[in-house]
Amino acid sequence: MWKRKELKAKARQAVKKNYWTVIVVCFLLALLTGEFGTSIIGWLQGEDTLDPTYIVKQERVLTDEDVDQEKVEIILEKISEAEEKIGIENLTEAEKKVIGIVKANVNSVTKSQKYIFKIWDAITSFNINEASLGVTISITALISLLFVIMIGDPLIVAGRKYFLKAREEDTPITDIAKDIFKKENWFNVALTMFLRNIYNMLWYLTIIGGPIKMYEYRMIPYILAENPKIKRKKAFRLSKEMMKHNKWKTFVLDLSFVGWEIASILTFGMINILYANPYRAATSAELYVVLRNNVIENKCEYYEEIEMKEKEQ
Repeated sequence: MWKRKELKAKARQAVKKNYWTVIVVCFLLALLTGEFGTSIIGWLQGEDTLDPTYIVKQERVLTDEDVDQEKVEIILEKISEAEEKIGIENLTEAEKKVIGIVKANVNSVTKSQKYIFKIWDAITSFNINEASLGVTISITALISLLFVIMIGDPLIVAGRKYFLKAREEDTPITDIAKDIFKKENWFNVALTMFLRNIYNMLWYLTIIGGPIKMYEYRMIPYILAENPKIKRKKAFRLSKEMMKHNKWKTFVLDLSFVGWEIASILTFGMINILYANPYRAATSAELYVVLRNNVIENKCEYYEEIEMKEKEQ
């Protein structure tokens, strides 16, 4: 059994011991992978890609002879009516700013997978005879996809490795990606993480299955961090064993950081950058260590894959 207070106490110690380094690591992960808030993938693709009226609103579409102008006007009119019903114009400037920050945080959650929305945009562009726009968006989506698979996801695993090492020793930032990006490990890590993302996305189509599987697969990046050579089947199985009877408790653990999220909104994200992001990451690392040790102690299937790495350390 594990307790939230104990995990968080150990996490605070790890953050305190490596304060400036953990800030830099979390900032780089946010910048390059979309974790904790922002991503260069989001910058590359633009903020409006999640807007379902994105294609319709483009000036080139509105002037295209093949587009039914009346339907476009009707769509835009309905959008305006919906905005009026919300009553956004009645809010104060401060309230508008808070709403904007909340929207930005929600948007950032999906930034590292925004190539999926870009693919949809490209299909829509081709359907309305905007071939040049469709080709441009397709190329952007492909670049984003390749970056996420080959760089972004392995960096997430490298970040997990850093926080596992930071529990016990001072770890230079330059060392965190050394094992993950080795030629013999890189492809396996990238493929396993990509499949995890695909499975998560497919399970979310079932609504209820999405959150459950998200927590079931949660420990895969940590397992890869400890053993980058582990086979996909074994990594998924070990994560499932670790999270058995622990999904709800982990969900409650995540909820316990809501106060930090509110504080971050009120400080325009500074609390997240300066403390909350490293605190959450360190707490998750502590959780993995507890669950990993339980699997080894109970000799669950494939436990040797992580026990071996533990002995090497």
